[in-house]
Amino acid sequence: MKAKLTVTVDEELIPRAKEYARSQGVSLSQLIETSLRQVSTEPTRTFSQRWRGKFVPADRDDDRYRALAKRYL
Repeated sequence: MKAKLTVTVDEELIPRAKEYARSQGVSLSQLIETSLRQVSTEPTRTFSQRWRGKFVPADRDDDRYRALAKRYL
């Protein structure tokens, strides 16, 4: 069952969104519905999952850094 939904978007975005939907051969409503389905079914990753492996320890040699690295790395 379909239901109406009112959304507010930047008025400069509307013509570009309509043009994009037209170029994809779908209505703007279908484009929005498909996008919402996609983002709502993607698995939600935690902050640590998103950033795991992205940070590299700094190459420093001072007591404060060693203490913090020992505790948190």
